[in-house]
Amino acid sequence: MQSAETVLGVLRERGGRGLPLEQLYRQMFNPQLYLLAYGRIYANKGAMTPGVSQETVDGMSLGKIGRIIDAMRDERYRFRPVRRVLIPKKNGKTRPLGLPTWSDKLVGEVVRLLLEAYYEPTFSDRSHGFRPGRGCHTALREVANTWTGSTWFVEGDVSDCFGSLDHTVMLSILAERIHDNRFLRLVRNMLTAGYLEEWIWHETLSGAPQGGVASPVLSNIYLHKLDVFVEKVLIPEYTRGKLRARNPAYRKVEHALASARRRGDRVAARTLVRQLHSLPSQDPDDPNYRRLRYCRYADDTLFGFAGPKAEAEEVKQRLTAFLREELKLTLAQDKTLITHARTGAAKFLGYEISVARTNRRTRRPSSTDRRNRRSLNGTIVLRVPPSVIKAKSALYLARGRPACRNPLLREDDYTIVAKYGAEYRGIVQYYLLAGDVQRLHRLRWVMETSMLHTLARKHRSSVSKMAAKHKAKIATTYGPRTCFEARITRDSRNPLVARFGGIALKRQKTATIVDRQPHRPLYPHKQLISRLLKGRCEICASTDSIEMHHVRKLADLTTAVGAPPAWAKIMANKRRKTLVVCDACHGQIHATPSTPTQ
Repeated sequence: MQSAETVLGVLRERGGRGLPLEQLYRQMFNPQLYLLAYGRIYANKGAMTPGVSQETVDGMSLGKIGRIIDAMRDERYRFRPVRRVLIPKKNGKTRPLGLPTWSDKLVGEVVRLLLEAYYEPTFSDRSHGFRPGRGCHTALREVANTWTGSTWFVEGDVSDCFGSLDHTVMLSILAERIHDNRFLRLVRNMLTAGYLEEWIWHETLSGAPQGGVASPVLSNIYLHKLDVFVEKVLIPEYTRGKLRARNPAYRKVEHALASARRRGDRVAARTLVRQLHSLPSQDPDDPNYRRLRYCRYADDTLFGFAGPKAEAEEVKQRLTAFLREELKLTLAQDKTLITHARTGAAKFLGYEISVARTNRRTRRPSSTDRRNRRSLNGTIVLRVPPSVIKAKSALYLARGRPACRNPLLREDDYTIVAKYGAEYRGIVQYYLLAGDVQRLHRLRWVMETSMLHTLARKHRSSVSKMAAKHKAKIATTYGPRTCFEARITRDSRNPLVARFGGIALKRQKTATIVDRQPHRPLYPHKQLISRLLKGRCEICASTDSIEMHHVRKLADLTTAVGAPPAWAKIMANKRRKTLVVCDACHGQIHATPSTPTQ
């Protein structure tokens, strides 16, 4: 049996060369792929969350992989309906989330590995969602670095994209390059398994369930048709000309300035220089120059167009027609907008995007400043939306003032500071690409004051005393910074340190945050797989009926009543959330009162 690395390498090569696949279903018999899939998803939070049955990652074994493969050989494997829960959205609506069983998650991850390896080399460079090594920051950096000179922004958002993917269209797209009916039937069974809501079965007539392991790569394969249409049809039609023509008004002032300098008329020359720098050097209305640029993150699309608004409307209409006629999708009209790049701002991935221009009413700068200011014209500017600062700050306010968070009062200082620090750090790091990231000072002050109020109420002290107790200085690339620290000392080991603040609110053009599933090595957690393959119980050294015991988090090991059992001590000493056990030991673990397994 070929190794998972060899199989996926062959698929990448065939995908890059555009060769079809004819016997892909055979790879569903390869246990190495299931072990790789297990190593990639066992640590996810949802691995310990049951679906329509009580099956979770706890109890994973080679025997379970063997039973799945046997069912695959005879095409007897059937996906179970997912358990659907509704997740609230910011606008008051809800988003459905599907919770598959563990076996379906494992099989879905194998399907995802195969499809991603084959299709990833064919995806467009303008697609950034749910892809290894890409994310929101790569999409935003592409817009900021390459969209200079855009006049109009066309925002597009597919309405209920995951829930509207047409199954017939999806299977026809897959069938173009995958000539294996058994694999296509497996994908169809996965898409049509249905869902349970309040324990009532519902049929899935369209869409891929949000929460499904393979749903992101399937949506990218589906929307790749849109990328091809934009790159092969729209961009060539709405892109022409190498450079804009010179602006006649600019050239006229330029000649007048040269004449004034020859005459030695310094007063007129200064006036003409100010006038010259208020005009674009190139004709913004050049009929022979057009540029259309495109970027997509999942179902959010953004176009940058240099040309008249009428043609931007044409782009929007053609985009709407293609999605409706070819992909059976609909654009959300309330989110599909045409925005003037200089006077307005488009909203994309939580940022405000606009085009910079110099202010003609400012005082006359020096010659060096004029060059720097002039170079800003037409460049893309990323900003932090005021609504984001207001919404994030509201979580820590009560009656308009920073307030104590009562649910944290029972936690220790380290946990409180770590909680605030992680929340603040996540927001700041996401907006480090913004030119006005310093506006987050307001949020920092609100969160810092709320944290100090929480600590003060916990210790029945004052905010000033808590600030003096936890204040510290750390060295950063921008020099020493003031932050707040809480420490837990440990014997013969470095102390645990939680920090809030200490992050310079300065723009970082190279800041990078990839997707929630970052690009990981091909064989992650090799130690976990080798421990399972070793086939020896880590409690009694037995070699019969070996399986894996999982806990959700290490903190659960201390929740058992009385002294912790031997197995909990082993996991705590090794700082592992997994333990290789035999069937007998696993039964004893679950028979222990108040066993922390879920």
